Amino acid sequence: MAVQSKPAPIGPWGKAAAGAAGAVLANTLVYPLDLVKTKLQVQVKRADTSEKADVNDDDEPHYKSTWDAISRISAAEGITGLYAGMSGCLLGVASTNFAYFYWYSIVRTLYLRYNKATVHPSTVIELSLGAVAGALAQLFTIPVAVITTRQQTQKKEERKGMFDTAREVIEGEDGVFGLWRGLKASLVLVVNPAITYGAYERLKDVIFPGKTSLKPWEAFVLGAMSKALATIVTQPLIVAKVGLQSKPPAARNGKPFKSFIEVMQFIIKNEGAMSLFKGMGPQILKGLLVQGILMMTKERVELLFILFVRYLQKVRSQHLAKAGGLAAAAKAAGPITVK
Repeated sequence: MAVQSKPAPIGPWGKAAAGAAGAVLANTLVYPLDLVKTKLQVQVKRADTSEKADVNDDDEPHYKSTWDAISRISAAEGITGLYAGMSGCLLGVASTNFAYFYWYSIVRTLYLRYNKATVHPSTVIELSLGAVAGALAQLFTIPVAVITTRQQTQKKEERKGMFDTAREVIEGEDGVFGLWRGLKASLVLVVNPAITYGAYERLKDVIFPGKTSLKPWEAFVLGAMSKALATIVTQPLIVAKVGLQSKPPAARNGKPFKSFIEVMQFIIKNEGAMSLFKGMGPQILKGLLVQGILMMTKERVELLFILFVRYLQKVRSQHLAKAGGLAAAAKAAGPITVK
């Protein structure tokens, strides 16, 4: 997540709350896409092409596309089926984005203070600060992501709440450390925003050479292209991380994966190398929508925070002035003598 440099009118807690609010709104609006892309990424394709090819050996439905998944899930479970596990997901995105924007504000402030920088940090520095903040955020919030992934991939009859799902993970082979499955892949994936930002700047020079100010549609096109490129490059890691965090496929006989490399090897062996990119359509679409809505909402919430703080300061000043006036009036009146 690339954050533009600007003055900080509110503190780290305000920025974190604004980022979390934007993330919750954005992910609420596109949650069915998140659910579908997770299901597409964890399903194992059958080798045969018979009429039953849409059903796996463990009776799990096999979806052929994003629309096929949406249609069949809503037909089997109703519209509510498209929102299974949403509470855990929203808790996850809220905590992750809160942690990211909080740590980004802290790390950036420390960098500017100790380096006594008088100009905005360079692009490389900004990306490095963002990567550090992203890594810190992942360390604190990945357990929620693991629980959410489990919930999204559970069968309807096996669906559990957050605490029961967490207990299931802890009672597994890895114990409590199972809540941090996929951490290495998550830390590697902090390169995603770096690729997005770098591709944006490069494409800007190639497609719109010499332009210093872009029109809204031009910026949107560049943002879409750069985000799509970053997703394509990092999609195998995204798929591997989801595979690590979900229950192991039936072919593994309950044996969990040990690393994201092992997940990739399993996918290539059983489904082919192109399956490392499964679920990419909804992944890209979700990324574009979430990023746009998140940053737009974050800016508005930050503005509301600023206005609210200014209002509180104004009310406090009025109260202090009133109290000071009363004190002055009392002093001028002098002591009251009782005869």
